[in-house]
Amino acid sequence: MTRKIKIAGFGGQGVMLTGQMIAYAANLQGLNCVWVPTYGPETRGGTANCSVVVSDQPIYSPIFKKADDLLIFNLPSLHKFIDQVEDDGNLIYNSSLIQDEVKGPKNIYGVPMNDLANELSTPQVANMIMLGAFLKVTGIFTEETIDKSLEFFFSNGKERFLPVNRQAVAIGHEYVQL
Repeated sequence: MTRKIKIAGFGGQGVMLTGQMIAYAANLQGLNCVWVPTYGPETRGGTANCSVVVSDQPIYSPIFKKADDLLIFNLPSLHKFIDQVEDDGNLIYNSSLIQDEVKGPKNIYGVPMNDLANELSTPQVANMIMLGAFLKVTGIFTEETIDKSLEFFFSNGKERFLPVNRQAVAIGHEYVQL
């Protein structure tokens, strides 16, 4: 099993944290993983994307032409990366910010991550809603693994953010209908 994942959006949307959490979860499950971040010239508000490769085999290169899973947080990222997903792959996009009709791979899932996060009165957790949707679509991690990943990233003084992030992952997971 090898999954090539591309996550893209604006800086500040949680693109990198989402990729790091996937990579950390992969390690917790005993899988091999490589996470490669790419930033635009600005940190917050500029473009940001990362690539994650998860495999039960050795990973010889973090570079790939087409992703199995493409997680898109904004319209400019959709335009930039839509051609970089396998025809039978998964595209999960932020339908709060992307109103256009989306065409691409076989499996397309619109998730209003900003709207759902605003319903929690915590817009910062939109990326966790996307993570929950990704987990539902792929099924590659157990609930326990994701919870341990959340606990790792929301520790050392950030524990107060753990409940709402757990809730956001659950909302994203429940939102997607397969």
